[in-house]
Amino acid sequence: MFQLFLRVRARNLMHLRREDKGFKARSLDRDAATDRVRIGAVIMAIDTALQEAEREQVGLDRRVDDALARASVTFGNGTDEYLEREPLDNYHQDLFAADISNGQRRLKELGSTISHLKFVKAAMLTRFPDFRETQLNS
Repeated sequence: MFQLFLRVRARNLMHLRREDKGFKARSLDRDAATDRVRIGAVIMAIDTALQEAEREQVGLDRRVDDALARASVTFGNGTDEYLEREPLDNYHQDLFAADISNGQRRLKELGSTISHLKFVKAAMLTRFPDFRETQLNS
């Protein structure tokens, strides 16, 4: 029984080989278009990540500035203000300090991320110079 299956498979394999007319490749234009689509997808992803990080940075910078302004209002302007400050004001100052510290830490991280993404984009465009020319012409 198994010999019958093996003979049929061998016959089919031989038949397929006889019909094989050789290796066929895609055209150069089609290969180039496929490569442009792939590179474009990577660059588009980098651009999207870069734009989102820059938007986050702008919004966070505004919120940190706002927190700094609110903290300065509650801080007072006397030389011994910290000695006579109400406990509620101290609590608010601590909250503002934590918010400002976290915001500044995140701004530093975003700055680093943005610079890395810009580097990756520049590296992509230098490695694939034809992509830039084709995108500018399109």
